[in-house]
Amino acid sequence: MIAFLRVAFFSLAGLSSLAAGMAPSSAADTYPNRPVRWLIGFAAGGPVDIIARIMSQYLSEHMGQQFVVENRAGSGGNIAAAAAINSPPDGYTLLFVAPNNAISTSLYKHLSYDFIRDTVPVASIMQLTNMLVVSNAMPVKTVQELIDYCRQNPGKISYASSGNGTSVHMSAELFKAMTKCDMVHVPYRGSAIAFPDIISNKVQLIFDNLPSALEQARSGTVRALGVTSPQRWPGVPDVPAIAEIVPGFESVGFYGISAPKGTPPEIVDTLNKAVGEALRDPKLVERLAAVGGIPKPMTPAEFGKLIADETEKWRKVVEFAGVSVD
Repeated sequence: MIAFLRVAFFSLAGLSSLAAGMAPSSAADTYPNRPVRWLIGFAAGGPVDIIARIMSQYLSEHMGQQFVVENRAGSGGNIAAAAAINSPPDGYTLLFVAPNNAISTSLYKHLSYDFIRDTVPVASIMQLTNMLVVSNAMPVKTVQELIDYCRQNPGKISYASSGNGTSVHMSAELFKAMTKCDMVHVPYRGSAIAFPDIISNKVQLIFDNLPSALEQARSGTVRALGVTSPQRWPGVPDVPAIAEIVPGFESVGFYGISAPKGTPPEIVDTLNKAVGEALRDPKLVERLAAVGGIPKPMTPAEFGKLIADETEKWRKVVEFAGVSVD
């Protein structure tokens, strides 16, 4: 009888071990097993879209599933943010995070969500400056000449943005507040859409993200006056920092990935590691550098702190500039 019980015990133990080996793997072990949607809050062809497509191509090639960029332009990126936040927290809907997500918290008074509360930080990708470019028809070639011209022509100069609450918008509002320039805001659903009007001088200038602004400046269709970083940007050392004329002026964008609150930590970690590996790939780093970006890998916790810090910084800027959308 004892021998029988001993055999039965070891048989059950063996079955238990076998069952454990056959237990379903974790979400991270199988993630992703279908295409992943990556929501972008701006129109195709703009700088945010360019950066997202560079990263999505890498993730698609290295994670075995397509990371599909889906443009949800409008409301300064809030349409995309709301859509992502209201999606299932399973790792298959992500949001491209940009300065607008930190700015909107204070600029919009009636958002349907709280970005920090309703999302989880996944990964930081890079930092990027904006560039002030003007129509070639504008009789100015320096930041100081622009300031003088604005003061001589109050309310007659208009500036484009990629939407209310974007860093493109707020860079201009900060410039207005710090220089006492009276300019009119003309929001678009992305900077790519705005450039034809800038080139034709229907709108006189834009503080656009570096990739598209630099492309236009290099082609000669617009004139570059300055960058919004506190010092000259490494990729364009010949373009002065606006802070050289307007001390204390600074607007540097951060870009990364967030997911809906409740997304499993193991999936967040899987994505963070994949992005980290991408930012160590020389070819990808070279592509980011070509559009003026500086890679900034971070842990999810570090990226979450950056978002919180940027949200507070831009709250102060919104109050300083005295602007509100709703």
